[in-house]
Amino acid sequence: MTGPDDQADTGLRPIGDVIDSLGVTATVRDGELVAGAIVLLKVIDEDGDTRLSLTHSDGLGWIERAGMIRIAERIESSHETEGDDD
Repeated sequence: MTGPDDQADTGLRPIGDVIDSLGVTATVRDGELVAGAIVLLKVIDEDGDTRLSLTHSDGLGWIERAGMIRIAERIESSHETEGDDD
């Protein structure tokens, strides 16, 4: 069994408050069910070094995770090119 003290030792903690403090929002309409999540965090450590941390909700298989990441990449790429005037 893992308790709060174990989480402090490993650095593991729920990230809901962290995400909320960053002002992250999503469009989820009435009647829709969020069935999974992948979260990519940019973390700056005490020395000022930057790292990425990736986590996902329980129940997502590797194929779903890979697909979600690929779709997110395509969505992000399309947003980058929308503002180009070239």
